[in-house]
This record gives sequence, C-alpha cells and structure tokens, in this order.
Amino acid sequence: MKGKITFAMALLLCWATVLSWGQNSAKDKTADTPPATPAESTYRIGPDDTLHVSVWKEPDLTATLPVRADGMISMPLLNDVQAAGLTPMELGAALTDKLKKYLADPRVTVVVTAMNSQRVYVIGEVLHTGAMNLLPNMTVLQALATAGFTQFANTKGIYVLRTASGKQQKMPVNYKQLIKGETMGQNIALKPGDTIVVP
Repeated sequence: MKGKITFAMALLLCWATVLSWGQNSAKDKTADTPPATPAESTYRIGPDDTLHVSVWKEPDLTATLPVRADGMISMPLLNDVQAAGLTPMELGAALTDKLKKYLADPRVTVVVTAMNSQRVYVIGEVLHTGAMNLLPNMTVLQALATAGFTQFANTKGIYVLRTASGKQQKMPVNYKQLIKGETMGQNIALKPGDTIVVP
C-alpha cells in the first residue's frame, strides 16, 4: 500500500513539474513575442480617393463614393460628410454615430478601393511621365523602375523634390550607384507629392 501511495505522489509531483514548466515556457514565448501592431490602419483618406461604404443590412445606404476635392463624400440621409484626413476606421465610426439618428443599430464598414490621393510625380527623361500612385513603402528605385528611362537620361543627376514645412528640399539620387548597391541612403522612401526629376 505504501508503495502505491509513494508512486501516486511521485506521479503527481512529476505532473505538477511538467505543468509548471509548460506555463513558464509559454510565458517566456509571450515575453519574446512583440505585441501585434494594427494592420495598415494608418492610411489617411484624401481627395480623389474612392471609398466603398457598406452599411450592414441597408443596401440603399451602401455605395461606392468618390472623395471630392473639398474632402467630403455625399451619402443618403447624411448629405455631405468630411472624409479626408480620417482613417477608414475613423470614418466608419463617424458614419455609425451619425446614422444612429435614423437606424437602430447601424454598422458601417469603409474600404478604400482606389488610393488616388497618394501620388508622386516623375518628370524628365523617362518613358512614363506624370502622376504615379504611391504604393506603401515605395522607394525612388521602385518608382524609377516603373517609369523607365529614355536613352538621353542622365542617371547620375536624378533628384527628388519634396516640400516640407513650406520649404522645398532637393535630394540627389545617383541611380548607377544605387543599382550597384552603393549609397543606399539615397534610395529615399517616397511621400505623397514628391517629384522625381530625371534630367
């Protein structure tokens, strides 16, 4: 009988040790894992963007809408609503709040279907001049790859013009060094409104 009790105690102790080790291991993994960051929820709506506004169980209020030059969208029941400068989540929350006057439990989802307000411009000796949609984390090298060069392009004299705080900055880009993997600091992350000049 003593042998059975000793065996049961040993088994219980062993089980408690394994359980404790598993919990500590899980805590360690949690400590090593960085907190999840919200998925690209920082996009700010701008003029010329296209939005799909979906109101759950309300097909008459669900529509694809352009953001006007004044930053507003026009919706049934609400008329003009400010959209520019807000994230899709913020706009959805604002529309939900406004629709509470008319609906019992409005649920609004806003999706940006065309990001036309986020643009950069490429001019000079390139095959495709003009405005280009700015993709997330787009660099000068990526924009130049899309634009292409003419045979007369001076790839050593490229520069980016950026307006910041009312002042224009000129940032040189040596394409030949960039494609060799040199001067990678010149592979500038582009911002809306930047102009790439290829002489």
